[in-house]
Amino acid sequence: MPSGLRGLMIAVMMAALMSSLTSIFNSSSTLFTIDIWKKYRKNGSERELLLVGRIVTVILIVVSVVWIPILQSANSGQLFVYIQSVTSYLAPPVTAVFVLAVFWKRTNESGAFWGLMVGLVIGLTRMILEFIFPPPRCGVFDPRPSVLRSVHYLHFAIILCALTAGVAVVVSLLTEPPTEAQMKNLTWWTLSVEKATPEIQLQKISPANVPSERRKNSLEPEAQDQCSLTSLFCNTQPQPEETPKPRPVHSIYENLFWSRFCCVNAIILMCINIFFYAYFA
Repeated sequence: MPSGLRGLMIAVMMAALMSSLTSIFNSSSTLFTIDIWKKYRKNGSERELLLVGRIVTVILIVVSVVWIPILQSANSGQLFVYIQSVTSYLAPPVTAVFVLAVFWKRTNESGAFWGLMVGLVIGLTRMILEFIFPPPRCGVFDPRPSVLRSVHYLHFAIILCALTAGVAVVVSLLTEPPTEAQMKNLTWWTLSVEKATPEIQLQKISPANVPSERRKNSLEPEAQDQCSLTSLFCNTQPQPEETPKPRPVHSIYENLFWSRFCCVNAIILMCINIFFYAYFA
């Protein structure tokens, strides 16, 4: 590759890496500040929350720097392989539960919870074993357990996804199904076709219903505003109130055709990803 293109590719990779890191740091600090810190410090000011978020970001950066030696010892120091292997251990349970929740109406909270817990425990166990038994060099006998030696991490992702889906299905069938109200507009089969116009209740207050003292107090600022240094008289007569024009309320209804079109495209992309995942493994 020419020097110019090589530098361009390095710049693109660095920009993508920086974008990923900043999004991770921002999301992590926000989760800690809003979900944990604000829960125990309910009266905390905005300045305090901002300071806590910045401190958490600095701590995450320090932890990331300390994690570099562990990264170099895992997966022969290959960053891309490390990212793909960690994703294969943590992402399949979420994917399986999400797909079941969208396309199977019988999925309930208990099934999703225990599916995620079982998948997370198995994925973390495989990841810890990867750190304990690093892969040997090429041509050297591999003394690792068979689950590491014989099962590639991409193949393990497929197995973990299927196992998580099985646990979620079994637990969902053994527990109570969700109600129709809980599934409305949340699954593929319960999308509502009816076009519901949102109703916004606005409280109207007429001058006749306002107490005289409140109406008098509200007229004093208007009278003061109409007084000036160059005028000899002060007009304290109330100005006629203008009737506010009602704002148009836009419908939040989503066209059924484009909704199904986006869902079909998502399914096609997911199938392509699964094919590449299995083929190149």
